[in-house]
Formats: sequence, C-alpha cells, structure tokens
Amino acid sequence: MAETMRDLLLSHHDSDRPAIKFDDEVITWREFVVGSKRRASAIHALLNDDRPRHVGTLLDNVPEIMFALAAGALGGYVTAGINTTRRGEGLARDIRTADCQILLTDGRYAPLLEGLDLGDVRIINVASDEWDDLVADATPPSFFPERGARDPFMLIFTSGTSGNPKAVRVANSTVVMSGSMLADSHGLTARDVFYLSMPTFHSNAILGGVGPAWVTGGTMVLARRFSASRFLPDVRRYGVTYMNYVGKPLAYILDTPAQPDDAENTLRLAFGNEAASKDIPAFAERFGCKVSDAYGSTELAIIVVRTENSPLQSIGEPFPGVAVFDPFTGTECPRAEYDDSGAITNLDECIGELVNTEGAGFFSGYYNNPDATNERLRDGKYWSGDLAYRDADGYIFMAGRTGDWLRVDGENMATGIIEEIILRHPAVSRAAVYSLPDPRGVGDQIVAALVPRHDAHLTPEGFQAFLERQDDLSPKAWPRWVRLAETLPMTATNKILKRELQSEGLETRDELWERAEHGHEYSTTSPGVPA
Repeated sequence: MAETMRDLLLSHHDSDRPAIKFDDEVITWREFVVGSKRRASAIHALLNDDRPRHVGTLLDNVPEIMFALAAGALGGYVTAGINTTRRGEGLARDIRTADCQILLTDGRYAPLLEGLDLGDVRIINVASDEWDDLVADATPPSFFPERGARDPFMLIFTSGTSGNPKAVRVANSTVVMSGSMLADSHGLTARDVFYLSMPTFHSNAILGGVGPAWVTGGTMVLARRFSASRFLPDVRRYGVTYMNYVGKPLAYILDTPAQPDDAENTLRLAFGNEAASKDIPAFAERFGCKVSDAYGSTELAIIVVRTENSPLQSIGEPFPGVAVFDPFTGTECPRAEYDDSGAITNLDECIGELVNTEGAGFFSGYYNNPDATNERLRDGKYWSGDLAYRDADGYIFMAGRTGDWLRVDGENMATGIIEEIILRHPAVSRAAVYSLPDPRGVGDQIVAALVPRHDAHLTPEGFQAFLERQDDLSPKAWPRWVRLAETLPMTATNKILKRELQSEGLETRDELWERAEHGHEYSTTSPGVPA
C-alpha cells in the first residue's frame, strides 16, 4: 500500500491513460512521471543540502504546477505553495518564511517579485528557455533522498483571514490518507475525471483534488483559475465527474443564469468545505450531482464528517475526541437548547471553540512559527480557532471564528448564526456579518454586507419583512446597517475577508441602509455611487 506521494506516482509509471488535460494539451501518466523525474533531477542539481530543501511555486493551475508537485515528491524535497494573490512585503514574507532556495514562477507572476527582499532565492521562469534547457540537460542521480510517510510533502499556507498566513507542514501520509478516504467513500476510480480549479497553494486542492486523483490514476483537468461562467462548459468539454471546492464557489456558480439543460452533464460529485447550507441541495438539484460538504482546515487536526442523517445546517458528526470547549474555563460547553421557535436559548454557554481533546491529529505544526504552533496546542488539546456548538444529538454547527464574537446591548452574538439565517433569503447570494464599534462607545453594532443574486432585487422594506419572519433571530441580532455590494473582498480560496470590510467602516460607495436604533425599519442612507 502506498505511504508517500512518490509511491502513488510510481504506481502509475506504465499507464498511458491521460493524467493531465489543460486546454488542448493531454499528458499521459507515463509522460507525467518521466517529465517529473527530469524536473526533479534539474532541481536536485541546484539545491544546497546545507539549507532546507524547499522549492517554492508561484503559479496558476497549469501543467508545470503539477510537474512541480510531482518532482518534489520524486526528488525528496519539499514544495512550498506560494499564494499568487499576495503582493509586496506579504509575498516576500511568505517566500522567506518558507526558506525557499528556488522559486518556480512564470511571466505572469515574475514581475511581482521585482524589488522585493526575498533572501537568497533563485527565481526560475518555467516558461523560459533557461528552464527548458535545465530539464533537457538533466541527468538523473543514482538516487534521490528518501522521504517517509510522516515527512512533509508540502508547506501550505493558511488562508490568512484572521492574520498573517502560517505555513503548515503537510505530511505525505496526510495527502495519501485523504485521497484514499475520498476514493473509497465515493467510489472514485481511474475512470474519473477530476476538475482542479481551486488554487494548488491551498490544502483543499491538494487534499481534495490532487490526492484522490493520484490515488486512483484518474485524469486531472486543470482550470488556470476558478471561473463560475466557465465551470459547466469545462465539465461538458472534458467529461468531468468530480470537482473539489472551498469557500463560496457553489454560490458563484448558482448565481449564473440557470438553463433548462443544466443537469445534462457528466458531473457526479462535488466535494468541498464551507458551502452555505442552502447552496448544497440547490447545486445538487440544478446540476444533477451529489454534493459532499465537510469541515476542513489546512492543519487537519479536527475531523468532522457529514452523514445522511446530519442536519443540513450542521457540518456533521465529530470523530472521537472532537468537542466544543470554553477557551476561558477549559471545560466542555453544554449542548445547545432551543425554544419552540428554534432559537438557541443558552447561546452564551453552548458556543465555544472547536477542539481536539486527544491532541494534534494530523497537524505537524507551523513551519518557522513555534509561537503559533504553541497557541494551537495547549493543555494537550488542539484549539482550532473556530466557534461552534453541538445539539442534543451531538451534531456540530459552526458559529464563525473566535474573532467573530459580538456583544450587543450586553448580549453575546456569533456572526455565523446570523449569516446562516440571512442566507435563507432567496435573493441573497453571499453574506458577511461583522461588527463596528457602537457609536455610544459600549459594545458592538452589527453590519451585514450582502451580495444579491444577479436576478434579484432587495429593498429595505422587503428585508425588514424577511427578518420579522425569522422566529429564531434574536431581536438584538438585527443588523444596524446593511450594505449591498456587487462583490465582497475574498481570499484566493473564496473566503470573505471581514477585516477589510471592518476597516472601511461605513465609508463605502455601496448602497447602505440603516435601522433605527430602537426600531425595525430600514432607510437608505447612501444610494450607492458607481465606482
């Protein structure tokens, strides 16, 4: 049984099935493995063994990114996925943090590196004659350094929604295990066609896309970047049967104009994390497929799985040891209690931090950041930074990040619960709930930034009427301000950057509504000015 990514690759060495499809290019598994060996040899000759054997990639989803990942697996060095949306000092910081000796990039991203303090890094343009010559002239060494199952395959940075991204050590065994579990649980085989449109510098693409594709020897269809409008044409063009996603892609796709033949396609399964509960059945029905949404994080220290019995709003059932703890008392939180309307009556007590009480799980620590590692691993537990609660049956429900607690008129609120309620509105595609300081100087006031569906129209009166019908919405959880936006600031992995919204305050060209301090009526304070 394969234990490393190298094992997986070599098991397909003699296969002439397609490994990669990109535009009109087709690369077989045999060609993929041979080409990766040559690239591994070229890199091996350039690495200094007195320094960490780390090679960074600053590339879109193009064939060279797959070759780079495979070359790292075969060559026994660590690939560091560098976020292509980072700029300036943030980009330089990530490259330095990862201790990259070499950075593979192309003409699209090389200009971003000019003038940056990258340390002692050799930059190689993989679209250049220099790289072609290095690969063509490469002589395979007699051996490559061996890598064990627990040795790192990659350094993958966290999304950075709550601070500077941190580089997570992702072990070979973690990717192999994830790919094997997905293949086994969903019946994936070499006949499946995997649509890889999420960025390969993120764990979802590696654990949910590359992993099962390498396990099965299926075909990887590369989309340079995610595009909602290109999704269905790509599925039909390449015969895609499986896609992975993270964040809001389902919402983006659902916000494209529906056609009567949308379900006439080859897609069988969409697997991912963080889809809104209303988008899961809507996507499955519209495109005639199954959607499997699970809790996920780059650290992979906590596992929660959905089953057919899980409530739709829940992320599912926790593995043994996973619980919700009060971070201040270090004790487990009581289960949520509900009134007849479905509102939680013990919000202050039942919401806590999602933890692994048995330790780090598959988390191997953050590279070059012991303080952040120690912050996650306290008192023999892994603390996720995610707010959650459990119902009487033990199912887990998300409530936001630890920084998403609000306090309004002396009452604690969790933004995730408010967002889930607002997203019930059929005209709302995406929503972000966050806080601004109460003008009176005490506590918070709630802001809801909403992106309406392309074919919908929201009015202050209609939104007020909708909130009045939500019996489980606390009167204090009504947003003081509502911002109507065409888009929301996002990370490269489709997660909303609330800190950017908070930094803007009420200074926006978007349409803005305000609710009277002691009433329910909304009035327009800013009609929205075209940018």
